[in-house]
Amino acid sequence: MQRFVGRPDWYTTFNPETLTATGTALRWGVVATGNIAQTVTADLALLEDAVLQAVSSRSSKSAAQFAENFGFARHYYDGGTDGLGASGYLQLMADPDVDVVYIATPHAQHYDIAKAALLAGKHVLCEKALTITAAESRALIELARERRLFLMEAVWARFVPGFQRALEILESGEIGQVKWVRADLGFPAPMDDSARIWAPADGGGALLDISVYPLLWAWGTLGRPDTVSATAELTALGVDAANTLTLSYANGAQAQLISYLASHGPRTATVSGTEGFLETIGSVNNPKGLKISVGWDNERVEMFEHPGSGYTYQLREVTRCIQAGLTESTTMPLDDSLAIMELFDDARRQIGVSYANDTRTDL
Repeated sequence: MQRFVGRPDWYTTFNPETLTATGTALRWGVVATGNIAQTVTADLALLEDAVLQAVSSRSSKSAAQFAENFGFARHYYDGGTDGLGASGYLQLMADPDVDVVYIATPHAQHYDIAKAALLAGKHVLCEKALTITAAESRALIELARERRLFLMEAVWARFVPGFQRALEILESGEIGQVKWVRADLGFPAPMDDSARIWAPADGGGALLDISVYPLLWAWGTLGRPDTVSATAELTALGVDAANTLTLSYANGAQAQLISYLASHGPRTATVSGTEGFLETIGSVNNPKGLKISVGWDNERVEMFEHPGSGYTYQLREVTRCIQAGLTESTTMPLDDSLAIMELFDDARRQIGVSYANDTRTDL
């Protein structure tokens, strides 16, 4: 079992200097103006070496409002100021003053927009899931490597203090050899067929939207599984309202991961070892603390704080890598993104979820 490299080189567990400049400022472009774009951009603005250069949206009103709210120098929108009726994101890619692009559109658009950015010579941070299919991810990774441009999937939970500290504890051997992992994440999302979280055309469903977070706890502690069994509850439109992934490993270790969009849940992770166990306090994608138990009676709690909403850690990693001339992060490597998309492809086959992107022939 090969686990991924945990801590970024710049990381200090309890007092990370995530806001301090680490080199020449980078000029950022943001594609889309929805909720996640707003949250991440607010954290991006906290970095001393981040310049908010341009934003694009399908709507002129949304683009202008977003630019005004966050202080972007320029904004682009579909059919906008280039006189050619080009989409906003293509106008942004043509902006010579943009160094790196953050893509926050629905999943089904990730491949085309990230490809356009790479072809335009831009570095890319793309929201998870990186793409809809492993084939799309493979094509993007090959293009990024061919062009020697930075590409990273925005799995911010890999970088937050609670998860990084959990890796330290596991690597120390304090709880012994990990034997099983259980993690869940979800919320009751209002059923609206037009909402991107439920829409097949957008890559809707729990698997691509949130399963990466419970999976992170198994992948980070046990590595890539040897076998995966997937079950799900599907909506009338054919996307998963809930899913369960059972991972098995050759050494006998097991993981059970549950993701859901139609109910409440504890949203916690437990990692059990031969000498003890640890549990998260707060949501698994950004734990506020950890409870560590060694044996039955030796228990302690560690709590964490962070600037902003917690996205500064991944944004610092992107910035540092690009400033250093690196084309990928060792903490969120492209091979991991591809392997996880392959796992999701397999899970979707088992639960019977398919998307239009599955049949594309232009890769």
